[in-house]
Order: sequence, then structure tokens, then C-alpha cells
Amino acid sequence: MKFSFIHAKKASLPVAAMCRALGVSRSGYYAWAERPESARSRSDRELTAEVAVIHQESHRRYGSPRVHQELRARGRHVSAKRVARLMRQEGLRARARRRFVRTTDSAHSHPVAPNTLARDFLPPEPNCTWAGDITYVRTGEGWLYLAIVLDLFSRRVVGWAMSDTIDRQLVLSALDMALLGRPAPALHHSDRGSQYASEDYRRLLEERGIACSMSRKGNCWDNAVVESFFSSLKLELVYERSFATREEAKRALFEYIEVFYNRRRRHSALGYVSPAEYERAAEVTRQAA
Repeated sequence: MKFSFIHAKKASLPVAAMCRALGVSRSGYYAWAERPESARSRSDRELTAEVAVIHQESHRRYGSPRVHQELRARGRHVSAKRVARLMRQEGLRARARRRFVRTTDSAHSHPVAPNTLARDFLPPEPNCTWAGDITYVRTGEGWLYLAIVLDLFSRRVVGWAMSDTIDRQLVLSALDMALLGRPAPALHHSDRGSQYASEDYRRLLEERGIACSMSRKGNCWDNAVVESFFSSLKLELVYERSFATREEAKRALFEYIEVFYNRRRRHSALGYVSPAEYERAAEVTRQAA
């Protein structure tokens, strides 16, 4: 391991100095360096290069479990432990999660629906249960607010909207998008914020025959799947970028949601396939039944 480190750094640091610091001899290092590369070392080197490419393709969003699954999908059958070891050696890791501020304003006089969902986050098929929430992104022009509607079956974002104001029109636009592309679900869950409790939003749900469910006060776990999505979004995109304008942030959010998250990102809760792939597989199973 010491000789490998010296070999990797010899272009930028003196070999003699590194040998002294690590307590090894120069002759020992040069003897090691002149040996033919073993088949295992060559295999590790080639696999490390593939791992690094996948990690970079994910914009450094993937840790070893997702990298391992991506390798398997590409026909590389290697162990998860080996992938984790190589990533540790190269200093490749997923980004660390951070806490972020909630946007819920529950101090209002609108009616509040009961928590009908009751943390049943595993509906049997698509368009049974949707969940919505709002988050925010800082830009050089001020806040940009993002509302999403997520199908709990596949974790797919089926509706979204962005605005520089956090009002009921924001969440209505996200719901309109979801209803434009999909059948209405039986149940819609959200927090008890004023936007979701507004008369306009409740009326739209009622008109489409959608029952309304809301989280209990101050209990973010009642909407845990959407919270998890926002946590991934912040970690994998927002905390890594500075947006000069709202328009720049909108383009990045669109790319993350529609190009990466829905269609490519391997989701641990879905057996490490993307939401779109999970839905396709479910449809094939349904047609074959």
C-alpha cells in the first residue's frame, strides 16, 4: 500500500522524501515498481477507472451501493465490497447530507384534513397515492420556490412548478401538471401548509375525486418520501451549485428532475433502478398477469 501511494505521487513529490516519510527503502520501492503487474492489480486498476467514470457521470452523487448497481447494469459482475474498497482508496464518496429549513406555514384558518395516509408509503400500483411539498433554492436574485407532486409507488416526480413566490398558485400549477399527464389518484397527501389547505387547492382535489390527507402538526415523518426527495435534491444539486439567476436555477432543477432523477438515478427503495424503469417493469408484469 505504501509503495502504491509513492508510485501514484511520484510525478509531484520526490521519491526519496516519500520513502523516508513512510519508513520504506528506495531500493524496495524500485524493486516493487519493476515487478510485472499482477492480474489482480491490473483488474483493480481497470475497475477503478470504470468506477471513477460512473461516479463522475453521476456528478459525484453516487456512493458505492449505486456505483455497484450501475456496474452490474453494464454487465460488470463484481462484489459490492470490492467496489467500496476501490472507492475508499481513491477517495470517491457520495456527498454528505445536511439539514435544511422547512417552508411550512401552518398558522392559518383553513380546514385541515386528517392524516389518512398514515405513513402507508407503499401503494400497490401507480396513481394510487400522490404526495406534495415545497422547498426553496437560493439564487443571486432571491429565493426560487419549487413545488412537486410525487407518485409514492415509483417515487417519480409527476408534477412540478417553480416560482419566486410561495403561494397557492405554485402548488396548483404542480398539481395541474401531474393531472395533465396521469389519471387522478385516489389519495393526495401533503403537509398542512396554507397553500395545500387553501380553498382553491381543496376544490381541485374534490373536483377530480381525490381524497385529501395531511401530515400531523410538526411531524415531517408523515411525508417522509417527499422529504427524502428534497434531501437528495439539496445534497446532489443545490449545495454543489451557486445560481446567479432564477432562470439558471430553473434549468438546473429541470435537468435534475426530468433527465437525472426520474429517468437515470438508481433509487435504493426501488431495488436500485430509476423511477421510470420501475414503472416500466411494473407495467410489463401487469400485462403478463
